[in-house]
This record gives sequence, structure tokens and C-alpha cells, in this order.
Amino acid sequence: MGHLAQQTKAQNKKDKTPRKQMEFARRVVDIVRDVAVELHPGKRHVDVALDSDLDRDLGFDSLGRAELILRINRAFKVELAEDLLAEARTPDDLLQAVLKEGPASVPALKTIRKRPAKTVAEPRTAQTLLDVLAFHVRNHRERTHIILTHGKDKDEQITYGMLDKAARAVARGVLDQGRNAGDRIAIMLPTGADFFTAFFGILYAGCVPVPIYPPTRLSQVEDHLRRQGGILRNAQTSLLITDSKIRPLGAFLRGLVPDLKAVETVEELSRGGELEQLVKTAPGSTALIQYTSGSTGDPKGVVLSHANLLANIRAMGAAMNASSRDVFVSWLPLYHDMGLIGAWLGSLYYGAEAIIMSPFAFLATPARWLRTIHNYRATLSAAPNFAFELCLKNITDEDIEGLDLSSLRMVANGAEPVSPDTITRFIDRFEKYGFKPGAMAPVYGLAEASVGLAFPPPDRAPIIDRVRRDTMSRHGKAAPADPADASALQFVTSGSPLPGHEVRIVDPAYHEVPDRQEGRLEFRGPSTTKGYFRNEVKTKDLIRDGWLDSGDKAYIADGEIYITDRIKDIIIRAGRNIYPHELEEHVGNVPGVRKGCVAAFPDKAQGGAVERLVVLAETRETEAQKLENIRAAIVDASLDLLNMPPDEVVMVPPHTVPKTSSGKIRRAAAGALYRSGVLIRPAKALWWQLTRLSLATATGRVFGLWRRAVEYGYGAFWWLTVVLLALILWPVVLILPKRSWRYATIRGFAKVFLRLMGLSLDISGAVGVPERRVIMVSNHASYLDSLVLLAVFPGEFSFVAKQELAPQIIAGPFLRRLGTLFVRRVDPKGGIADLAATMDAARRGERIVTFPEGGISRRPGLMEFRLGAFELAAKTGLEVVPVTITGTRSILRGGTWFPRRGSIAVHIGKPVKAKGNDFSAAVTVRDRVRSEILAHCGEPDLAGMP
Repeated sequence: MGHLAQQTKAQNKKDKTPRKQMEFARRVVDIVRDVAVELHPGKRHVDVALDSDLDRDLGFDSLGRAELILRINRAFKVELAEDLLAEARTPDDLLQAVLKEGPASVPALKTIRKRPAKTVAEPRTAQTLLDVLAFHVRNHRERTHIILTHGKDKDEQITYGMLDKAARAVARGVLDQGRNAGDRIAIMLPTGADFFTAFFGILYAGCVPVPIYPPTRLSQVEDHLRRQGGILRNAQTSLLITDSKIRPLGAFLRGLVPDLKAVETVEELSRGGELEQLVKTAPGSTALIQYTSGSTGDPKGVVLSHANLLANIRAMGAAMNASSRDVFVSWLPLYHDMGLIGAWLGSLYYGAEAIIMSPFAFLATPARWLRTIHNYRATLSAAPNFAFELCLKNITDEDIEGLDLSSLRMVANGAEPVSPDTITRFIDRFEKYGFKPGAMAPVYGLAEASVGLAFPPPDRAPIIDRVRRDTMSRHGKAAPADPADASALQFVTSGSPLPGHEVRIVDPAYHEVPDRQEGRLEFRGPSTTKGYFRNEVKTKDLIRDGWLDSGDKAYIADGEIYITDRIKDIIIRAGRNIYPHELEEHVGNVPGVRKGCVAAFPDKAQGGAVERLVVLAETRETEAQKLENIRAAIVDASLDLLNMPPDEVVMVPPHTVPKTSSGKIRRAAAGALYRSGVLIRPAKALWWQLTRLSLATATGRVFGLWRRAVEYGYGAFWWLTVVLLALILWPVVLILPKRSWRYATIRGFAKVFLRLMGLSLDISGAVGVPERRVIMVSNHASYLDSLVLLAVFPGEFSFVAKQELAPQIIAGPFLRRLGTLFVRRVDPKGGIADLAATMDAARRGERIVTFPEGGISRRPGLMEFRLGAFELAAKTGLEVVPVTITGTRSILRGGTWFPRRGSIAVHIGKPVKAKGNDFSAAVTVRDRVRSEILAHCGEPDLAGMP
């Protein structure tokens, strides 16, 4: 560092012009970017900074580095030392070398590396959530990202760097557990630092997070675990991350979920150190499976890609005018899309501070939400409608004396039907505390659209539409009501579709309806899901001609969207549509009824098709007379609202009405409970619930043990066969005098092995590989690949293998007898020398076989191709034959020695010849060959991903 400072000081004396100093840095960055773009043409944006890692961030291999040094030499008219080919780690290293050799210099370039200001840019070029976090870590790793409030002024701050470091440790633990990229991993954690760490740790490992909510009441632990077990079975989760308190319940889930291999805590996963190289992730790969409310037997997992999430976050941010100047206070559960995506990931993207509270902190003391907004001068927040109602009900003036809510720009009110009465009363109550009417923003969204779909303009007070009840109930026509009409229905606008998204209202024949006509709401846009995970039936119901069915009824007036109710929940009685949420809200105001704990649902009359109206209401009262009085009051409330009484009113104790994890009433489940006749049945004792769970999991455990026994038996037979064949083959190959005999022998052994293991082999494409000199290029999915190529192709070859195998006692002599060419992968100068040796072999008539990915990925997908083989093809004029192997990855994955049954396919492509002998020709032939293999491998493209 001292030597560098002296150099910098000396150069400063020669040229003190800041503009020229900056120009040198920009020129180096531009050259690096140009070469990176050529190397990774599939990547639309290459983000290059002075501290970017040439290997990890930009994917430069030996030949790419050589081309980079060459262009820098030309551009700056210098001759950089050869050592720089291997030693340069970042563009800044190259810059410093140029300054040392050239006539002009710059100092430390503080303008480029300056500490981040309070306002930071958004990562506009990010294509994945990993890109987003990497952007913030790279630019301001010490900036506060999350503040966890624990009460009593005990705040816990998490910076971007802290999150990155902790997540890398979890990722290492996940991969060490034997999980493979693409595996689904469940997170059952309460709000806390571990959740954020686990979420990004799973993404860093290339796996897919599946957030599920932890049990909150032991009185319902059986029902909870059965529901979560249904989700985990559908997701085929292999690992559950939880905490030490919940972990004992994981044993029951392992019995209910055959694919669940382990239950671990964040602490346990983090003991092995940090993962240095993240698993590559493509924009279209799954970033999250968000399970919507559903029954245990039919869970719906909404599949959301990185591209979906970023599109939604950017669209919502545009509608909210979000920036890094914002502060978002949220108590929303992190397993729910509004809290996970809207509050946390949205704040992450824009660099806004996220102040995170526990949902239980809010439920216990609603005033704490408002006080936290006051304390942190929050500008944004969000909550379902019931939260505003809870504030109105439970907060006294004494609780919030001195409260100032004037900092709020927008509070999104969504996730359930928005009550016009609630928002009006909330504004009236809290306006004197600085709450602006324009800050109340009724929004509309659903998991199938990531989270948000429609937002009102910022700073506009809510618009409430009053429509005639009779025309709406009977004909679905939202005709404006007279101001004096006391029976009018009221609906709140959710604004307009987010930028880039579309909404339409259709009739039962899927024809668009005119304004103010109620119908089914359909939508489409870049943030919409491609379907439900492993649920083709529900996916077909969801998507039709590119439009997604929201399951909601709505109408449009003056370009504004008004949600009326869920289609499946609307009750049709006497030719009229009854909106259950309106009746539930009205009944919730009856004294003695627990507000927000009322369910109205239809029930078919016995022996007929007529729908009866049933109201299920929770109350704490137990005396018979008081219950009868409440029941009569509910009937009166229904008559007052609908001019008709319910057919039946059922009074139930607290916590009986089923709800979703986000607090929505599960009306279908309430109806099922009503029809089952078990509404008033007392809760089972905990010991009995656990006993039932133990019995239920016994079958699963027996099946799991049998399946594992079969798998281990196959694995043992596999490796016993490998050892026996190797003991015979190794000395034979070393003894046989002719190379052709060695290849014939090993080819016969390869075919015998595949047959013994029950591995079928299908060959397609070209008839065979030309006998003339060629270079065979194949994807590298498994350790089996070389064996498969030997079994498929006749004749002799020169395999290209990593230098690390040459000195091994067993592998070295064996491979040398087969004519293997060894290359150095991590030594740039040595790599170029090895290329020359390979070129000599090709000129001697050898047919070269190489795997240009350079290694085996745990995750399905085609990695970038190194240029060595294609540089060889360009220099020698040899044709390149693309060979695609599929099936071997699932049989024997990289990083594991546990084999599984499967089938193998080999596709032989047409030879490709380079048109020229320079760097550009090598890149062109590489891209053509890689495109051919990508088209047949059936795996995602992982090139150019961070």
C-alpha cells in the first residue's frame, strides 16, 4: 500500500487534471465491459465497476483475460507485465498497472469510490434479487437496510453487508446438506433476522424459498401441521429451516412429508463458513413459491420468477414514487406476499430503510404501529383493512398523545376487501394527528400478480362510489345512487392498473362488459405467474388466452377499478347477489360480536338447490339469554341491511371462524365446518393432537424407510459394481500395448456397466462422429458423462481433463494410457501453454473431446463455455461437433456420490466450422455450438448470471 501511495503521489505531480484522471478510469471500465459483452452476448446488461471481480462478477476465463490485456495495451500504448494475466483481480488492478506503465496517472479516484450519500440509486439493470442485493453491497455495504424493533428501544440494525455475509453462510450450509440447485426449501420462522438470512441464503444456493407461517397456538397445532404438511408435500420440499423453539414439531412434518430430508436452524446451517461463489441464477428462474390460502389437499403454490418480482416491485415503486429517501414501517407477516414482497423486497430494491415489527407486536398493541411511524418519520406503510379497524377500536387518545403522522406519504390498504366506513372513520380520527386523507391508498393485488395490481395516484383521498342496491344486486349494474339513498351499496376504488399491466372485466362468456357493469376481473402483465406449482388443473382454470382469472368480481368506472367481492363467496338468494363481506362487517358492529370474526356463507337446503344464508359469529358470551339476544340483534342487522333475515345464525366461541394466514375469512372452510357439525366441539388436548399426529406420520415413516432402503441398496450395488469393474479394468488398460485395444476394452466395460445399472441409452441426431480429425464438445452434467461418450462413440479420442488429475496415483496413469490431455484451469499463462499442446495433438490427427463448461454444476442448467476448444478450432480449422447429454445429472449429480435410476439420451449435432482464425471467430463458433447444445439439453441458460 505504501509503494502504491508513492506511485500515486509521483504521478499526481505529472498530471493533476481531475477530468483526465476520470477519463483513464472510464476507458479501462469501457474496455472491460466491451470484452465482457462479447464473452457473454446473452446478457443484456453488464454492470462493470472498478472493484468488479473479473472471475466471479464478469466471468473472464484465461483467453478472455488475454484478449482484455491485449486491448488495454493497444488503447493505452503500454505493455503490461505477463504476470498481470493471472494476478489481475479487478479492473482497478488493470488501471493501476496502466498508471504505473503509462505517462499519465490518477490518484485514488475518490469520485468513483466515494462513500454513499443518503440518497442512493436504484439497481435499474438488476435482473434478479441477487443482483439487487449485490448492487447495494457493492455500492454501500455499511448502509442500514433493516431495523428490527423489539420494543423498549431495543432495535437491531442489519446492513446490506451483514445480510450478504449471513446469507452466504446459510447458503454454504444448504449445499453442504446435499441440497441441489432448484430444490424447494421451506422457511417456518417468525419475524426476525433469521428469516431474511434464510431467504437470501436459499437464493444464494440456487434453491427456491417456500415461506410458511409458524404455529401460533398450540391449541390448533394438529390442524396447522396438517395444513403445512399439505403445502410441503405439494412443494416437494427437501429441507425445512426453522428455529429451536419450533424445531421439535419438525419431526411430525418429516413423517407427513416424504421428501423432507432435514429440519435445521439458521445457526446450525451457518457453522461451515461462507459460500464464496454463489450459484448462478437466471431472471426467469423461480425466486419464490407463494402459497395462497387453500385446503390441505389442494394447496396452490404461486410460482414467481425473479423477473416477475422485479417487474412488480418496479411498477409499484413507480406508482408510489418510491426512492431511497423513503422509510417503510411494516408489521406484516413475512410469509405473506404483502409483507414479504411489498414491504421488505420493495424496500430492498429502492434502498429504503425497512423498519420491521413483529405482527404480534401490532396485534397486542396497535398503537405501537403508529408510534413507530412517528418515531422513524416513516413515509410508507401497508396493512389490511382489519388493521385500521383495530386501531379505531383499540387506540385511545392517551395512547398516542403527541403523535405526528404527517411524514406519511402513502399507507396501502389491501389484502382484503376495503371498507368505505373503516377508511372514512380512520381518516376522521387520525387527521388531527397529521394523517393526510391522501395518504390512505386502497389498493388491489393478489399473489398471482406477485402482490400489487392496481394503485391509486399518490396524494389523492379515497374515492367511494355509492350505487343503487337493487340494480347492483339483481343485474350487476353499478348505477349511481341518489345522495339521499340510505340503502346504497358503497365500493372503494383501487385506482388503475400498475404500469405495464392490464385489467379487463368480462361476462360469463368472456366478453368484455361496458363501464359500470359488474363482471369477472381478468389481468395480465410482466409480474403475473406462469401458474401453480405441480397443479395443472388449477393452472388451466387460472389462465385463458394469456389472461389470468382473479377470482374477483369488479366493475370499472371512469378508468377506476372497484372490487365488489370474491366470485366464489357471493351468495345468490331470491335472484339477488348478496356480498358477504358487507354483511359480515355490519354484523360485526352488533354488541357482543367479535368484530372481524364473522363469516357469512351459502348452504344448500337439504334435498334442493336453493341457497340458504348462514351467519357464523364469534362471541365471548356463554349465557343462554345473552346469546339469544345477540342472535336476535344479528337478525335485525341483516333485515336492516338486506331486507331479509339469515336462514340460520350460529354463535361460536372465539377462534372458531377459520381465517387465512393474512387474516381473511375462509368462508368455504367455515361452511365445511358448519356442515360437519363440529363447530362447537372443544379443542382437543395438546397431548391428543400430538398422539394423532404421531399415528398419522407412522405410515409415512414406514414408507420413507422402505424407500430409503431401496435407494441405499441400489447405491451399494452401483458402487460395488464400480469397484469390481475398476479392479479388473485398471490393470488391463495399463498392460495392453495398443491404445486401440485399451479403448475397445474400456468401451465394452462402459456398456456392461450401463446395462447392469438399468440405465437406458437413447442416441439421436447425426449418424455418428466423422472419423476425420474433429473436436467434440459436450455439456458436462455429471461424472458419468465421459463414460457415456465412451459407450456411444467408436474409435480413439483424446479427452481434455483438469491438471489436478495428472499427479493422482490411480487416475493419473490410467488417463495417460488413454492419451488424455491435461490443462490448467486456474493458471492463465499455463492455460495458454496447454492450448498450444492441445493444438499440437490435433495437428497429429487426434480427435479431441472436451467439456467447455469447465466443471460440474449442482444446479440444472448450461453454464458458460470457456473459449479454449473454440480457439483451437479457429487456429487449426477443425470442425466442432456439438454433443448434448441429458439424464446423467439426475442419475449422479455433482457434489454427491449417491446414484439414482434414470435414462440417458445423447444428441449428436452437425459439425460447425469457424470462419476465420481470430478471437472473434472463436467467440462466434462457441456461441453457435452452445446454442445447439442449449436447444437440446432441456435445461435453463445460466450464462452471464452473477
